Amino acid sequence: MMDVYEAIRRRYSCRNYEDRPLEQEKLVAILEAARQAPSAKNLQDWRFVVVTDKAARKKLAVAANDQTFIENAGAIIVACTVSEHVMRCGQAIGPIDVAIAIEHMCLQATELGLATCWIGSFYPDKVRTVVGIPEGIEIIELLALGYPADSFKEHRREPMESIVCFEKWRF
Repeated sequence: MMDVYEAIRRRYSCRNYEDRPLEQEKLVAILEAARQAPSAKNLQDWRFVVVTDKAARKKLAVAANDQTFIENAGAIIVACTVSEHVMRCGQAIGPIDVAIAIEHMCLQATELGLATCWIGSFYPDKVRTVVGIPEGIEIIELLALGYPADSFKEHRREPMESIVCFEKWRF
């Protein structure tokens, strides 16, 4: 079993998937990881539409700015929020809570030998039509999920001193 740090290090944005279905137990484990994510005020304001149907995945790929690589993923998860709550700091909770839940899914998928890719380039109205999401529900992100047809490559990261300072802003 992979430890958390190893899953964090090995997670990458996969852009080439095997056209292969996902096992139900793996999909359930990934969705359970999202369900366990923290949320502001414990509102658990995320909602996920899991799309495994090949024809629907093809339509979502078109709705995602013609990113055809996602249609081979075993599933495309449409991640939404049902909250319009704004925190005292001025940030909307929906996008933050959904992002936390998505990354929980990504890490669980990595541990299970699957790959993921966050998809932010999409047309919400087209996605809404494909999966029947009503008006008033905000679509935050799509997540491609499946067996990778490529392999993990080490990704460049900024050195710690360029992203972290202590006590006061020193950048």
